[in-house]
Amino acid sequence: MRIALDAMGGDDAPLVNVAGAIEALQEHSNLEISLVGDRQVVDEMIDKQGYSGDRLEVVEADGFVGMHEKPMDALRQKPNCSIANCWKLMAAGQVDAVISAGNTGGVVAAGLRTRLFLKGVKRPGISVVLPTVTGRSVLLDVGANPGARPEHLAQYAIMGTVFAREMLQVESPRVGLMNIGSEDGKGTPFIKEAHDLIVQGPVASNYIGNIEGRGLYQGEADVIICEGFVGNVVLKVSEGMASMMMQRVAHQVLGSLNGEKSAAEEAFGKVGRSFEYNEYGGAPLLGIDGVCLICHGSSDARSIRNALSTALTFGDRKVNQQIVETLSVQAAANG
Repeated sequence: MRIALDAMGGDDAPLVNVAGAIEALQEHSNLEISLVGDRQVVDEMIDKQGYSGDRLEVVEADGFVGMHEKPMDALRQKPNCSIANCWKLMAAGQVDAVISAGNTGGVVAAGLRTRLFLKGVKRPGISVVLPTVTGRSVLLDVGANPGARPEHLAQYAIMGTVFAREMLQVESPRVGLMNIGSEDGKGTPFIKEAHDLIVQGPVASNYIGNIEGRGLYQGEADVIICEGFVGNVVLKVSEGMASMMMQRVAHQVLGSLNGEKSAAEEAFGKVGRSFEYNEYGGAPLLGIDGVCLICHGSSDARSIRNALSTALTFGDRKVNQQIVETLSVQAAANG
């Protein structure tokens, strides 16, 4: 598998991207990486890392999309920036995956411009893995498609199910639709129509119906579906709440400890990091003909290495092939 890695994306780019890429190459003999960015800067960092293998190449790019730039404006002004060139490589069939810790909007916008969608997919969605009291759950979509239509949510139910089964090893993922109440008939006409489409679709046997926001972390469902606007708010509120709670609890607990203070600090750090999806490498943009992982802006080398490993697993388990096959079943049922 050859992966295009946005060398310039992220708070600590390109250092962590180069380091993470080299770590992944040392771990996986079946991996090749194209580092896309400022050739001179990236080459210098590769030399400092002491890597001299033939499975790492540098692809030139003209600039990058900054974290605070408006994605579409930046892509128009810099058509050959690092993330745009990553997607061009995948559209041309030169790489199998794109990974970036850069501006999320820039990653999604550059990808949507290629129209590199799986057969039958109407709009891709970003999926994140979140911790629950019983394990982990998948939340989809968290920002790729804030103006979703009911049929998009029905497709997210299919894509999320395949992802949870193959990547999280959940044998029979339970699917829930995020709503303001769990009773049938709740929600807006948009939500009601999405509910009806999921009930009629190929994952209906695993569909448990509506769930409220508080059910997300209780493990009520393995896959939770919502439009991108709601999902992004849920994700950001969750990250903020987790950070605040860890700070409050740590302050109270650590203040009463002496010799075990360092161990407690490490434990709190692990709990807090479990709410950041970079612990799983990155958030996949499902529905793309290829693999796309969006890493947290604060990703370190370990997170980048994990994302590269996840992309390999994604391909090995034929996630996209299964999504296409299941969508074809839905299309046939709808005539």
